[in-house]
Amino acid sequence: MWKARPEDNRSTLTPSQPAQPANAAPVVNVPAKEAPKAAPEARADVGHIGKSVVIRGELSGSEDLYLDGEVEGDINLRDHKLVIGPNGKIKANITARDVVVHGRVTGNVTASERVELKRSCSLAGDVTTQRIVIEDGAFFKGAIDIKEAKESKSDSRKPMAAVTVSSSSSSAMNGPSLSASPASQGSFLDPK
Repeated sequence: MWKARPEDNRSTLTPSQPAQPANAAPVVNVPAKEAPKAAPEARADVGHIGKSVVIRGELSGSEDLYLDGEVEGDINLRDHKLVIGPNGKIKANITARDVVVHGRVTGNVTASERVELKRSCSLAGDVTTQRIVIEDGAFFKGAIDIKEAKESKSDSRKPMAAVTVSSSSSSAMNGPSLSASPASQGSFLDPK
């Protein structure tokens, strides 16, 4: 008639501990230690602005921000990271430590450390940063200004090329002669 359920076949008596020999030390159950909590500095506070939020005006904060909505105005997160999600539509000048763009941005981006343009992004504006990553497929229209890292400013500079212009009676017909010694020539990589 009725079939027995699998739950009914289990025995109701289950030993909580396996049998131990008489001369073995007793087993004491000790609760497991909790994992140590992360230090407050290591824990990152991240604000989140969803895709249905529209902001007109200035947006500033003192925490990392994930922005997936629309913003018109200015965004200022000087010492923090800004991630613009795939639904983000930004018409603003952006200032942050790190900027990662998945969505659309119209405006200038200034990052003190890094800018990352993902394959789904569209950026129309100038970028000023120390490091930049542009993935294959990203749309970018503007100029890039790579700033020098703070550590390398203490390096000694090479002197720029010295050019001597001399005009004499023999070179008057051929024009002035230019000479530069190899030791005084700088590299095109040296800053001006």
